Amino acid sequence: MLSDAEIARRVVTGPLAPMIPVLRERLEPVARACGQLVVVTGTDGTVLWQGGAPEVRRRADGLGFVPGAAWDEPTVGTNAIGTCLVLGTPVGVHGGEHFVDGHQQWTCAAAPLRDPVGGGLLGVVDLSGPARTAHPGALALVSAVAALAEHEVRAVHDRSLDQLRRVAGPLLARVDGRALVLAPDGLTAAATGFAGPARVALPADLDGGGRRVLPVLGPCRVEPLPGGWLVRLDDDDPAVATHAVLDLAGDRPRLRVEAATGSWTDVLGLRHAEILLAVARAPRGLTAAELAGALFDDPARTVTVRAEVSRLRRTVGPLLATRPYRLADGVTLQVVLPPPGRVLLPGSVAPVVLAARPRLG
Repeated sequence: MLSDAEIARRVVTGPLAPMIPVLRERLEPVARACGQLVVVTGTDGTVLWQGGAPEVRRRADGLGFVPGAAWDEPTVGTNAIGTCLVLGTPVGVHGGEHFVDGHQQWTCAAAPLRDPVGGGLLGVVDLSGPARTAHPGALALVSAVAALAEHEVRAVHDRSLDQLRRVAGPLLARVDGRALVLAPDGLTAAATGFAGPARVALPADLDGGGRRVLPVLGPCRVEPLPGGWLVRLDDDDPAVATHAVLDLAGDRPRLRVEAATGSWTDVLGLRHAEILLAVARAPRGLTAAELAGALFDDPARTVTVRAEVSRLRRTVGPLLATRPYRLADGVTLQVVLPPPGRVLLPGSVAPVVLAARPRLG
């Protein structure tokens, strides 16, 4: 069980905070009229808010179906909330389809709630009640209201982004060199001097700004704005000493970047991990043909290599230099390999990976 204080914090300031009022307004009257409950949970299946018919809420109390309780599949087995979280799609679970015997007198319909900007899963909205209250349109209803809540939150976000652009315009007009204005979620509102990435993963400790190293952008000067950040790229400053760690020892490859002005971590795809491994093993750099040989055992696949490196540089930005492909000045890269007995980058058949595996035997 979560504490009341933690539940209140998630409801007021959590990622679902903008959606809960819409869900309450649209679904609670229906739940009351139909003798059901409307429930909102986070991605861990914890009930954050509950409303509906009082007599049904009393029955739900007996099942522990209350704010603060976890209703994910590992905790209570098959149910609409937990199964919806696993599948990421709307789910209806009726009567005997529930895993727990005590839940088999209930009917439930749940739909995922997603971040309308980034697309990530934020939680679930669920309509539940006694099995006799089941209605064939329940699943369509919760799905439609979930989509409506996402749409209204997106509309609010777009209005705040437009307001930020109006603030940013006069500022950027006076900036020399490359700069951009970012919303609090890292979305680019405006840029000058270059196109700029669509989004930047901002560190949680950005606070008042200052000199930082940001993903994709590299060394920057960050200044707070009303509703966002002004980011000036340090094009004329000397290279900032940066240490990166390519961690290949875990379940998924990760890149950790640390500098005096900040740090960040990113999960890499298999191909991008292979590229960084190849670059780390070639201090003098690699031509496109050499990198193609290291990745595909085919030096002719230079077009594919250039496209893959271009995508990788959207994440690592100035850490990777080109012509030849190498680490940028001031950057060191440490590779952490898996312990003996574990396979380096399972599923990879890249020659550079195959060459590194015998050392781990």
